[in-house]
Amino acid sequence: MMIRKYIFLTGMLLLGLMSKGQDPHFSQFFASPLTLNPAFTGKFDGLWRLAVNHRDQWPSIPKAYVTSSGSIDFPILKKKIPENDVFGVGISGLSDASANSILKLNYGSVSMSYHKALDENGYSTIGAGFQATYSSLSLDVTKLTFEDMLTQNGFTGTTSDILTNGTNQSYFDMNAGLLYSGSTDGVNNFYIGTSMYHINRPKVSFKDKNWFLSGRITIHGGGSLPISDQLTLHASVIHQIQNQASETTIGAAISANLNNDADNPSSVYLGSWMRLNDAFVPYVGLEIGGLRIGASYDLNISDLKAATASRGGSEISVIYIKKPVEYKGIPCPKF
Repeated sequence: MMIRKYIFLTGMLLLGLMSKGQDPHFSQFFASPLTLNPAFTGKFDGLWRLAVNHRDQWPSIPKAYVTSSGSIDFPILKKKIPENDVFGVGISGLSDASANSILKLNYGSVSMSYHKALDENGYSTIGAGFQATYSSLSLDVTKLTFEDMLTQNGFTGTTSDILTNGTNQSYFDMNAGLLYSGSTDGVNNFYIGTSMYHINRPKVSFKDKNWFLSGRITIHGGGSLPISDQLTLHASVIHQIQNQASETTIGAAISANLNNDADNPSSVYLGSWMRLNDAFVPYVGLEIGGLRIGASYDLNISDLKAATASRGGSEISVIYIKKPVEYKGIPCPKF
């Protein structure tokens, strides 16, 4: 059984390399704003925002895909721009290890955005964001086995399949996005956005053949709607396309305000998202003041469930938003 799993994992890794690669992703896409859309930079209710995410995919196959990310962003120049406009800057990073760290991706990004208020209260805004990224990609060939290593004299441990471009690649990348956010009463919120990553399609190749990183196009939207004094419905949807792969995820969560404080709530969240034809993703969360912790677990429903024992992977997210004392801002995207 373990041999079959490792054969499956190796096949998935090679498929990813041959198909020019697919970006790491989070089921809690709403909790990793700067890997979703650069236009989210600075678009929140507070002074600064810290976001951390960790995902362990397919745990039945040890260390198949392990992804971690972190970001911090904040609005700037508040006294030099119109009152309800937002100029945001941020930095972020991601580390992704595939196939027991055979393939590693690390990158750091700098992003900025500007959101223009469309009404005197600032309830409706339209914004654009840009992001510059430096990435490094490494391949540990000592953990790989090639066909010509097995000869009539046994296993040699040497191969003629040479990586002519070396085992390390680095490249610059450009990303951009648009975001509209609105509210009808200063309490609810709805938004829609789109982004494209790898606009410049950087070259990534360990051999002579030139492969170019395919652009990732994302369309996403969502909103928050109070349904009683204590309960709020949060819903979101995302559709992504990269190379010949696509995914659609949709879902919602209900939050219950336990302390009846709208400005600094203590809330619990319960909900679920569905990645169509792939996984069911139950979600639970806890919010205390500006701190929100979320946990989810992917349950495979696709043909991969046999190889993964239906264990799609666990994910943890932490978001902290620093708010000044006695401050109430405008509604912003949350899920």
